[in-house]
Amino acid sequence: MNTPAQFLPPALPDLTDITRYCRIEDIEPFLQMISGAVYEDHSKVIDWESRSGQLVAAIAVSEGAALKTIHESLNQIEMERFLLVPSVNALHRSCTHYRDLLSHRVMDTVLAEMDASGFVRPPVPFALISMGSDGREEQTLITDQDNLIVYGDGGGEAADRYFIEFSTRLVDRLEEAGFKRCTGDIMPTNQTWRGSYSQWRKRLFSIVRYEVEDIGKNVMNLIVMSDARYVAGDQELAAELIDMIRTMEREYFQVLWGMAKAATEMQLALTFMKHIWTEGSGDHKGEFNVKLLAWAPLVMNVRILAISQSAPATSTLERIALLETEGSFSPSFASDLVEAYHVLTRQRILIQIKALKGIQDDSHYLNPFQLASAEREQIRHALIKIEELQKIIHANFHIV
Repeated sequence: MNTPAQFLPPALPDLTDITRYCRIEDIEPFLQMISGAVYEDHSKVIDWESRSGQLVAAIAVSEGAALKTIHESLNQIEMERFLLVPSVNALHRSCTHYRDLLSHRVMDTVLAEMDASGFVRPPVPFALISMGSDGREEQTLITDQDNLIVYGDGGGEAADRYFIEFSTRLVDRLEEAGFKRCTGDIMPTNQTWRGSYSQWRKRLFSIVRYEVEDIGKNVMNLIVMSDARYVAGDQELAAELIDMIRTMEREYFQVLWGMAKAATEMQLALTFMKHIWTEGSGDHKGEFNVKLLAWAPLVMNVRILAISQSAPATSTLERIALLETEGSFSPSFASDLVEAYHVLTRQRILIQIKALKGIQDDSHYLNPFQLASAEREQIRHALIKIEELQKIIHANFHIV
């Protein structure tokens, strides 16, 4: 069983190393100060646990604007907790959990609303599936909607019409509950992200057989679907669609090869001399986009390798663990990638906190020269490891 001490950083100074330099009259006040700080932090943690538990319980009996208030309050708790204990895993787990509950509740209220309005539910199962960070169970403090709807066959045009209306109301109610609309329109109000099982099957075959006009856009859609995860509705139907997506990605190598090529060509904030690259002019001079030039290439390249090795997980960290287990990564390289993920995600969350607090306008850009040299070196090391990962995929897929 793990003990709290096992999770402490190895460089944490021993209390005896500090107190041995104290004068005898300073030891007791010093220990009292430490004890008081620990007690205060422990009290905060207990309060957060109590408040979040009450808020989560309230989701099941709330609707409309009340859900947004609950959502914002839970986000605030996670922000405060992260500033005290900057655990990426804990924040991911908590945010994903309560947003799943919120999505469930919103879906139930939409169904009840449509029933009351006289809409007849089609006699087919349906499911809400998430993608993006939600699909990977990597939710952070700022979120948007990355969802699709699948429904069973046999409902005909009546089912199509029903789920058009259902999707419109669902997206509106999710927005009311604090889920921003996706700027890339990855929502079931877009017919690309809504359909019966057979319609989805036809759509996916068109992509992997290159039978669509904008193949680049459609391959990117397939990449997005690689992180598909069941959220609500009929779990068996969701599992069937998710399995079909992953099977097609593996079996049509030319599509997977194209995805791998795109992943290895993603730009990194790293110079030829292995220094951190920043913009030389403009509004973000001296900064770089952590999401686009560091975090996203890591997530994308791990995803591609996981798909090629039939790893069933969607979480980036779980994918790395499975790739280590089956031999794609050495234990040391897997450890480096895990550390890179934590370093970059932690910086992303801290940037989000600054944006939410109004300290900076953008939630993606970072000035590495405002960080301590040790933090800056962690980022540089993370970028180097991502570049090594790109080279592994480049070799594995024989990309020239």
